Amino acid sequence: MSTAKKIIRKFNDIETLPHVVTTLSHLISDEDATMKDFEDVIKMDPILVVRLLRLVNSSFYGLTQRIDSIGRAVAFIGMKNLHNMAVTDALKNIFQEHEKSHIFSRKKLWLHCAAVSICAKMIAERIFGTNGDDAYLCGILHDFGLIVEEQVERKKFLAACEACGTDNCITDLEQQYLGTDHCEIGYLMTLDWKMPQSIQKAIHDHHQQHGDYPPESLTGIIQIAEYITGQLGYTALLNNIPELPPHLVPHLQKNMDEYKVLIEDLPEEMAKAQNMYGTGEA
Repeated sequence: MSTAKKIIRKFNDIETLPHVVTTLSHLISDEDATMKDFEDVIKMDPILVVRLLRLVNSSFYGLTQRIDSIGRAVAFIGMKNLHNMAVTDALKNIFQEHEKSHIFSRKKLWLHCAAVSICAKMIAERIFGTNGDDAYLCGILHDFGLIVEEQVERKKFLAACEACGTDNCITDLEQQYLGTDHCEIGYLMTLDWKMPQSIQKAIHDHHQQHGDYPPESLTGIIQIAEYITGQLGYTALLNNIPELPPHLVPHLQKNMDEYKVLIEDLPEEMAKAQNMYGTGEA
């Protein structure tokens, strides 16, 4: 068994995503799943029901008539939005700080993941004209492996963080201290969760500096979002601002005007997402 799989097994003994999240993930990947299947799962989680109905009746959507039916609410916001809401809710609880450390902060990591997810969704929709739901979900999940390492191998993980600076990559240090890295761990967990293959690949590759993936791929979008949010101070680790892979630089330069507008709008979009998904301070 690989080191990554051993760490994941230990983590799952400590804490795992709620059953409703994993069930929704399976339904998303099931072509035969119906809206009623989603409704039946949601009914089992009263907190998610309240959040769903509160959201669909909020000013964000501006409906003239109130929706009180779970089925109608799911149909209105869409299955992927519902899934993203459930994942975000579950991860916020896991990201809660338990032990303080001057080296690593779960709160800082959560803000980083939230910022990357929102920025990635904006890039997908505004720059490339595609649906941003998967980009959002990938952004929330991309660094989840760091939390797994911190819970299972805290001393070794903090030693890797301590050694991390502006001139080295955290994944190299993770391999040195833990024998694996958060990209591999996150990738294996998304396999278990039946996430789309594009999300699996992006999580696996989001620290790669060399590759043939285009800017519009989910991997490219996450790397651009990490670079932008890193420049704005939303970093996962202290003194470790992600670099933009060289082959993505021409794309950013060519579309600089569009990206400048996107960056200006980012705070407002983060506020909207906080109302919709509950992102923000953990």
